[in-house]
Amino acid sequence: MRKEYRPADIEAHHYARWEAAGYFKPAGNGTPYCIVIPPPNVTGTLHMGHALQDTIMDALTRYHRMRGHRALWQPGTDHAGIATQMVVERLLNREGTHRRELGRERFLERVWEWKERSGNTISQQLRRLGASVDWTRDRFTMDPELSRAVVEVFVRLYDDGLIYRGTRLVNWDPVLQTALSDLEVLSTEERGKLWHLRYPIADAPESYLVVATTRPETMLGDTAVAVHPDDERYRHLVGKQVALPLTNRLIPVIADDYVDPEFGTGCVKITPAHDFNDYEVGQRHGLPLVNVLDANAALNDNAPEPYRGLDRFVARERVLADLTAAGLLDRVTEHTSMIPRGDRSGVIVEPLLTDQWYVRTKPLAAPAIAAVEDGRVKFVPENWSKTYFEWMHNIQDWCISRQLWWGHRIPAWYDDRGNIYVARNEAEARSKHDLGEDVVLRQDEDVLDTWFSSALWPFSTLGWPDKTEALATFYPTNVLVTSFDIIFFWVARMLMMGLKFIGDVPFREVYIHALVRDHEGQKMSKSRGNILDPLDLIDGVDLDTLLKKRTDGLMQTHLQTGIEKATRKEFPQGIEGVGTDALRFTFASLATTGRDARFDLSRAEGYHRFCNKLWNATSYVLAQLEGIDAGPAELAVADRWIRSRLDATIRAVHEDFAGYRLDLIAQTLYDFAWHELCDWYLELTKAVLTDPAASPALRRGAQTTLVEVLGAVLKLLHPLMPFVTEELWLEIAKHRGRQSPTVMLERFPETGDFATDAAAEEEIGWLKGFVSGVRQIRGEANLSRSVPLSLRLADASALDRERLERHGAQLRKLAGLEGIELVEAGANVKGAATALLGGMRILVPLAGLIDVAAERDRLGKQLARTQDDLGKSRRKLENQSFVANAPAEVVAKENARIAELEQRAAQLAQQIARLAEIAS
Repeated sequence: MRKEYRPADIEAHHYARWEAAGYFKPAGNGTPYCIVIPPPNVTGTLHMGHALQDTIMDALTRYHRMRGHRALWQPGTDHAGIATQMVVERLLNREGTHRRELGRERFLERVWEWKERSGNTISQQLRRLGASVDWTRDRFTMDPELSRAVVEVFVRLYDDGLIYRGTRLVNWDPVLQTALSDLEVLSTEERGKLWHLRYPIADAPESYLVVATTRPETMLGDTAVAVHPDDERYRHLVGKQVALPLTNRLIPVIADDYVDPEFGTGCVKITPAHDFNDYEVGQRHGLPLVNVLDANAALNDNAPEPYRGLDRFVARERVLADLTAAGLLDRVTEHTSMIPRGDRSGVIVEPLLTDQWYVRTKPLAAPAIAAVEDGRVKFVPENWSKTYFEWMHNIQDWCISRQLWWGHRIPAWYDDRGNIYVARNEAEARSKHDLGEDVVLRQDEDVLDTWFSSALWPFSTLGWPDKTEALATFYPTNVLVTSFDIIFFWVARMLMMGLKFIGDVPFREVYIHALVRDHEGQKMSKSRGNILDPLDLIDGVDLDTLLKKRTDGLMQTHLQTGIEKATRKEFPQGIEGVGTDALRFTFASLATTGRDARFDLSRAEGYHRFCNKLWNATSYVLAQLEGIDAGPAELAVADRWIRSRLDATIRAVHEDFAGYRLDLIAQTLYDFAWHELCDWYLELTKAVLTDPAASPALRRGAQTTLVEVLGAVLKLLHPLMPFVTEELWLEIAKHRGRQSPTVMLERFPETGDFATDAAAEEEIGWLKGFVSGVRQIRGEANLSRSVPLSLRLADASALDRERLERHGAQLRKLAGLEGIELVEAGANVKGAATALLGGMRILVPLAGLIDVAAERDRLGKQLARTQDDLGKSRRKLENQSFVANAPAEVVAKENARIAELEQRAAQLAQQIARLAEIAS
């Protein structure tokens, strides 16, 4: 066995061996268990959210694999339409060309070339994280089999009247020239202006209504002004008309509940072709749709002639100038509003009226709502079902077409008269509609929204539309692990499609994990400069490289300077790698039921020390196995205690896996392995294993318990920490002459494998309490471990005396004692520190052990500092302005600090009083 724990020495080696041996494939005849990976973008790299999510999925998969289930973690990647097309277009731009110069066919060849060469980075990174996916089943959303499933679903939905082509508003990116999903639009607060415009009343030209807008150029497409039906100021104008400035049009005044009478003047311009809310108002009132922008976000021929061809922002300035000249600009105010930008291009997105393909969602949503209502699908935590229902009950038709070349091309063909023929291929279109070769057909240029193919993921990856063995075995899958931000975009759509095409839900449970934030609770982002690369945490990274990663591409100098300063302060020496296991264990500990998970590198460093603790413990255990034989074994009370504690630990681990509480599993296993096994049991075994007079049977009992308990711990930890547990398990197997190729195929410990023993737990609990009491006194009196102590025990019961007789030698060794004396009941020992153990008092006379004057001075200074801090905190809470304005959690934290300081001050005062007693 290697002397030191070095993650790099073992991780890559074991993963390659596992994959080559096929250990990740479903095996055996056990109950099927399946998770499908949320397919990461083929352009992507592993980020902190992936690392958390993948740790959870891998832990669940390894747990069920070890329990004998036929476990399949289905891997794959998404073709990521816009993202991938942009990557390749940028490459072409560097070469001095453009996709339209290449043409569609050659461009797609270039995309496939890029994908094969460098588009699977994240798959390699998943291996670094230890993901036990079945790579032999790796899928890509553009694979021929998955593309066939996409076409099949489109055609069937169209034939069922659930897909149609229509003219509606979409999020339009004028740079990328495509519709975007809501998830591809990032809305952020930006400072701007609010222009108040005068709309003259038609039959009273000297009077006017004032409307406020952040987009003056779109007024050219207004088709109404709306007021609230209960607004007394304007009720007499409803039904009348106003003159739309700069045009020759009259538009009506309408009443609609959408209007907030308290905002602005209570009058709202309605532009149904350029605002999603206005579109809904327009539909309710039968308003015409006047689109004044083209695909480049320039004014089109529906705008008055002076503005045609102008970019939207140039047109804005021209419109404002003309309104000012006409005396129709009432006033301008500063205003903050949410501005939507394309997540890829960064350009402001336009609501634009275009012809697109849509899925009619309400008929599909009803069964998906029912599946959650009746419990066929459960959300964990359950409160996320409310979010799901809110979205699903207000669902709108889904725009599924994108104006891209990379993606699943829409299986629809057009003739010269504009007739549409939907079919699986052109030959079927001709056959289906009896079209001769003289009829020229052209296929739709658009591709499908990436979420369309992703919605089929749970069954397309298993071979549908064919009736495959994998589909019959693993569908429905067991759990979907994902984040809350795609409940609607992905989770809901998978439910709709699974119920429609398979007749059953795609998964039984949806586990919504937290979002990873930095140690201060801030969202990780490039602009904040607080991003962390999971691989840097695993391998380590020097400061210069970390700085470059965090500031590369940032144009604002002040951002770069601030990020560099913060990074140098947080990581002055860069980041020392902690290894995969420590990072995974950190993510497991963060997998709470909360919405946010704060990542702190110090926690990962602590779990690296935990791995090292396991390494050293295994080294100790292996050293104790020398000379073990097959004779009878007798279990000492310490052996029975650790076995009983292990049984309780195993029970808790199973319960928490069932509840997806990996945070509780991590805490339970950490506490058992570090504190009960290493800190206590290993120490307790030394009395037997190093005592020449100990019976062989007791020695064998300790040896057997050591190896069995450690082996069980490694198996319990394996789902969370696969590499170090594999290395240590194989070392144990080698020393015991066992044929065990991998711990991941070992049977997971079950409740009842180790006997519960309440008597042993009570007895060792007494021993631990005794030793801890003495250690507490040492700490309070500032006495080092090397100073031997003489104890007085007062008020000891008969049971205390029996236990003292049995464990006296252990107590002397563990607590560093040179003598233990029983004194009469009720006795007091002058100047003695006291610890209580049940009804017994543990007394440590301090006279002669400490320098009373120096100790009084030290404690006095501590008390003074504590009282000073206490005064500051109390004054802060006495400040009504602070209490009224500070966040509730800050006030609560200050109250907790006061309670802690009060307790500390009382303890110090008590210790000082004891010193006075000694001095007297």
